[in-house]
Amino acid sequence: MKELERRVRGAQAEGRVPAVQAAVVRADRPDWTFAVGGSGTDRPVDDASQFRIGSITKTFTAVLALQARDAGLLDLDDPVGRHLELGAHGEHTYRRLLSHTSGIQREPDGDVWDTLRVPGAAAMLAELHRAEQVLPSARRFHYSNLGLALVGQAVAALRGGTWAEVLTDLVLTPLGLTGVSVEPSDVAVTGYQVDAYSDHARVEPRLESGGIAPAAQLWGTARDLARWAAFLADPASVDPTGAVLAEATMEEARWPVTTTDAEAWGAGFGLGLILVPQSNRVVHVGHDGAMPGFLAAAYGRRGPGSPRGMGAAVLGSSGNGDVVLELAHELLGAAVEADPADVEPWTPAGPVPDEFRSVLGRWWAEGFEHVFRWEDGRLVARGAGLPADRPPSVFEPLSADVLRTVSGREVGELLRLTRDDSGAVVRMHWATYRYSRDQQAFDGASFS
Repeated sequence: MKELERRVRGAQAEGRVPAVQAAVVRADRPDWTFAVGGSGTDRPVDDASQFRIGSITKTFTAVLALQARDAGLLDLDDPVGRHLELGAHGEHTYRRLLSHTSGIQREPDGDVWDTLRVPGAAAMLAELHRAEQVLPSARRFHYSNLGLALVGQAVAALRGGTWAEVLTDLVLTPLGLTGVSVEPSDVAVTGYQVDAYSDHARVEPRLESGGIAPAAQLWGTARDLARWAAFLADPASVDPTGAVLAEATMEEARWPVTTTDAEAWGAGFGLGLILVPQSNRVVHVGHDGAMPGFLAAAYGRRGPGSPRGMGAAVLGSSGNGDVVLELAHELLGAAVEADPADVEPWTPAGPVPDEFRSVLGRWWAEGFEHVFRWEDGRLVARGAGLPADRPPSVFEPLSADVLRTVSGREVGELLRLTRDDSGAVVRMHWATYRYSRDQQAFDGASFS
């Protein structure tokens, strides 16, 4: 991993960041960690040092909300005011708040970044009527610390504790993230802002985030944040029993709700998660973070060729050392390039069930050819000519003649089979479109 170390050293020097801590984890390899620079304390910076992680906190709050949904305590389309006593803005749904599409203003009322005094939870909620609705709900992406804070406070109220207590009990402890905490430990580094025109680094004040703690409060280590990012991208590799969150729920959270830029689709937002597309259908899932004196990034990797349970985190002790934010993505790419995922051997399987044997092969619909196969004990379909690493549509049988599409193209739609007198499938309807063995026009006329 000398190449990864070289990249971290280069970023720290180029960005003039007093301390940088980085980690890459994956399920099939030992963890890699590295730290460079000085902590600003009597203790040297190492892989146990804590950095402030800012808005990466939002991903933890999002998981708390999804847990509550799965437990039947809320629906994502419930208004947050149903579970939290609010004088205004109670109509916004959890889904809109988590995806930053509610249109509520970015921060609590007042110049909090001038005064560095953030109201506590009770005061923030009592003064919520002073916050503006700056855009119509569902109009577009508009980032809001206030919105995520409302989600965190509502979930805490539903659980009967503080946000910090609920987070510790339901996420940090079950996943063994001992390096992540609401308050800094005695191994926390000092945060700085570095002068643009000299090598002077000024210590930044330590901000207490008060009522917006669910959006920005946490501290952590790169190793634990990389593991958390791996959980966001591939929860089964970190939490195989689904004790913290079901894999299907995280898949729901990763689905993009909006793009952050209508012209350049460089990033999207799911439910509390930033989605950054890479090449070849790879996507990085996670979040960036910023607080006075600190920048952070933690992302997991998904897509063809990605090792299971892969995540990276880079934490820096400078509020203007933005090389930190891109470095997490660079480390993920470099780690895969240097050490690709192991190739799993193909192994033979049992026979195809008799009722589906005649479905396999090529079918035509709307002038396009599709290939149906039996893979991993399931019926799947891909457009003819698509690469093998393109995820197929997957079907689950409801009966011998009706199947439900459970993932991929036309997810949710039915596939209906029509058989001849011998029981062989001679025609299919998928999402109501007719599929035939030969190419046909819409009136059923054949070209053969």
